[in-house]
Amino acid sequence: MATEVTVPTLGESITEATLGQWLKKPGEAVKADEPIASLETDKVAVDVPSPVEGVMGEQAVAEGDTVLVGAVIALIESGSASTSATPAPENKTAVAQAERAAPPEPAAAPAAAPAAQNDALSPSARRAVQETGIDPSTVAGSGRDGRVTKQDVQAAAAKPAPTVSAPAVSAPAAPAVSHAGGRKEERVRMTRLRQTVARRLKEAQNTAAMLTTFNDVDMTNVMAARAKYKDLFEKKHDVRLGFMGFFVKAAVQALRDVPSVNASIEGDEIVYRDYVDVSVAVSAPNGLVVPVIRDAQQLSVAGIEKTIGDFGKRAKDGSLKMDEMKGGTFTISNGGVFGSLMSTPIINPPQSAVLGLHRIEERPVVLNGQIVARPMMYLALSYDHRLIDGREAVTFLVAIKNAIEDPTRLLIDL
Repeated sequence: MATEVTVPTLGESITEATLGQWLKKPGEAVKADEPIASLETDKVAVDVPSPVEGVMGEQAVAEGDTVLVGAVIALIESGSASTSATPAPENKTAVAQAERAAPPEPAAAPAAAPAAQNDALSPSARRAVQETGIDPSTVAGSGRDGRVTKQDVQAAAAKPAPTVSAPAVSAPAAPAVSHAGGRKEERVRMTRLRQTVARRLKEAQNTAAMLTTFNDVDMTNVMAARAKYKDLFEKKHDVRLGFMGFFVKAAVQALRDVPSVNASIEGDEIVYRDYVDVSVAVSAPNGLVVPVIRDAQQLSVAGIEKTIGDFGKRAKDGSLKMDEMKGGTFTISNGGVFGSLMSTPIINPPQSAVLGLHRIEERPVVLNGQIVARPMMYLALSYDHRLIDGREAVTFLVAIKNAIEDPTRLLIDL
């Protein structure tokens, strides 16, 4: 008896996704709730768990296919891998996949093994095989479950051809040598997430009257506070004390003082809010995602750091939920963790502003008439000039600067 695996509900207004990768092969044992496939949506990658324990059966769609919510994508056969290795006769697709996975008979044509190996490759690895002419069965896989990746194929193609005796040299070897030293191109379909990011960023540029204003901030005092209390902070709250907690707290206070930065335009109306939902950009395997810290105005620095830490962990393992990335009234993006010195971040619609943080580096500054080296960071505020005036943008950024340079302001609510 087989159990159907369907595309789960992906969130409000999301009706389809792309099957990014199969995590289980036909014939492999599967535990209940174990991920068998990864789906790519407009916002995040989602794992599809097996509803029951059994053996991976027919896979109804291929990697890269678009699937609708509720559609059947696979079957889970009952039994164990040893007893269910050969699918039922009526399951033609599964039979074909099992035959490809089985070792070739002695009388099989020499091309059968490479063809079977090629069927198990990812789309990018398969293209690399076609471009280089490398036999995938001769390549040691470094991917999940020993899968051959695009990088494995390219590395094999880059290796010098083995030296052989004169009679064994044949003409077909020449193209491989030519490919190894030639100019290459690869066409890879954009993921659904990347397509959505591209579309939304372009919409922001086409819609908002974007402008960016800059300032710099002396990080001396906040770095000293962090160094002094980070061990006690981690011991008490079981989370590391970073800089984002200070900046989110400073942004909450500045947004209260300059409410237009926390507002948005809807039609011919301006929507002002008495709450602050801060979107924070965190790194995920498929790119940056932007989960939302809800009601940040009610959280302490410790609460903010715990929320961001949890987002970071779940972004890496792909367990962030759709609802956690919806909404947001203001965004903070920290390009400094990647070494960025300065940037002009793009607004995340329908928000009206985004704060960009950058790397900290010692620079000469004049302090009390003396040139001294101080740890400085550039701040960038990109905003929609249709709603936010230059005076308001500068006032907001100066408020951030003052709070970070004198963290006591965060405690006494100045």
